Amino acid sequence: MPAHRSPDHRSPDHGRRGSAARPTAVAASVAVAAMVVLAALLGGCGGTGHSGRSSQGNGSGQGGQGAGRDGAGVGADFDVRAENAKPGGDCGLARLGYNHAVEGWLDHTSIRSGDELRLFASTTAATVKATVFRIGWYGGRTCRLVTEVGPLPGRVQAPASRDPSTNTVSTAWEPTTTFATNSWPPGAYLIRLDDSEGFQTYVPLTVRNPAMSGRVVMLAAVTTWQAYNAWGGYSLYHGPKGFADRARAVSFDRPYDYGDGAADFTGNEAPVIILAEKLGLPVAYATDIDLHADPALLDGARAVVSMGHDEYYSPAMRAALTRARDRGVNLAFLGANAVFRRIRLGPTPVGPDRLETGYKIASEDPLNGVDNAAVTANWPSPPDASPESSLTGGMYQCNPVHADLVVRDPGHWLLAGAAVTAGSRIPGMIGSEYDRVDRAYPTPPRIEVLAHSPVVCHGRPDHSDVSYYTADSGAGVFDAGTSAWVCAVTDVCGSGAAGPVVRDFVTTVTTTMLTTFAQGPAGHQHPGAQSVPDDDAGGGGNPGSER
Repeated sequence: MPAHRSPDHRSPDHGRRGSAARPTAVAASVAVAAMVVLAALLGGCGGTGHSGRSSQGNGSGQGGQGAGRDGAGVGADFDVRAENAKPGGDCGLARLGYNHAVEGWLDHTSIRSGDELRLFASTTAATVKATVFRIGWYGGRTCRLVTEVGPLPGRVQAPASRDPSTNTVSTAWEPTTTFATNSWPPGAYLIRLDDSEGFQTYVPLTVRNPAMSGRVVMLAAVTTWQAYNAWGGYSLYHGPKGFADRARAVSFDRPYDYGDGAADFTGNEAPVIILAEKLGLPVAYATDIDLHADPALLDGARAVVSMGHDEYYSPAMRAALTRARDRGVNLAFLGANAVFRRIRLGPTPVGPDRLETGYKIASEDPLNGVDNAAVTANWPSPPDASPESSLTGGMYQCNPVHADLVVRDPGHWLLAGAAVTAGSRIPGMIGSEYDRVDRAYPTPPRIEVLAHSPVVCHGRPDHSDVSYYTADSGAGVFDAGTSAWVCAVTDVCGSGAAGPVVRDFVTTVTTTMLTTFAQGPAGHQHPGAQSVPDDDAGGGGNPGSER
């Protein structure tokens, strides 16, 4: 789960479909849990936490001499095993910046190696240093120093502005430095900002592969990160007065106010990235904005991994993922509530696709009745309702729940080696959100339910499902059906879904899935069949106008 939130991190407005409840502020006490997660996941805290030589940059970002400066592994021939053979280091936070002590954002959510990248940082200190880490599996360590720049002159940047028509908060900051990225191999990155008073924060980045052919694509859900970002007082969920004055559009031209500046990355994505690299799989990296911008992005890919929380999808994003599946690309949804919100993307003065619009209520959207296919209501809701289940298999139901995962089909190939029997319970694995197969809505016919777990949400009995189906193309599609899946891989979910039983089960199933999906269309080896519980026949959910 996200480093800043407890396992039941999702806002109350993510309750039963049709709920009008509003998100509440994140409790300040959760900040302590955040540091525990980061220490466990990113290899410890303290000091500068890097290996290899450093350079004292002059603000241009041209002089980094950290590990990886030779550029080996960069480009289309990127070899994750060669990359992971390099020395790792520590990239944790020792002293998190607070009250805007140090923070920053980038002019791209993803780049290709060699692209120019600008950092916009603000600090109350005299100087700031930017240290660039790649996340992976480096002989037991989970990050590697790529380069560092600084110390650079510090400054408190201009206050944010707000567009009163949409409550969109953005900044017009001056660039702090420009990075030369020629030596940066594909991967998931954290740029750590350290100011001269000892405060630190992260800024996340994806360096995408030049091509995805033959690879397992790790898809960063940056549109979901931004939807929850309330930096400056407004997110797509709330403003200072609650849901009614929420933002109707959010900008990427600002820092993230949660996850220690890294949004959902550390808890909802890093654990499965680290596992995939530990397995030596032919991974590739991209964001969902890349999926929106390039319909051919996934051509030739073996699989796409949608990580722990992948909720916000433009029509172009969904069409690209559906097209990939129909061409034999395996899909894994390692969470719940995926592909639930319909959005559209537009430009800001900084660049294209940096403004994310999501009205959530169709009648508020100016395109309602004008271009219904672009209206930013929930995907299962009118106008032009298209429930996510036709792609994901499962369908989002409710929040919050906390329950054990209950195995239904212990002989399923995905559960091989998991040492479970029918009725085995994996403690606390369901929650806080969950999906269910509901054949009252569009559902692929060859779908199998591996786990069928009783839950109670807002007083209503229901079930959470782990499911797998195969498409006509042979693609296999896996839906974990719970938002506590990815964090369990490295046992950072917190109380409820913790301990070796949970970690071993999730890691075993995820390893089997990833290694099989990396070989090509999983349905050729493991064709699906219709195998669902009787109570999944229809009517389990209520796809209404959840806010």
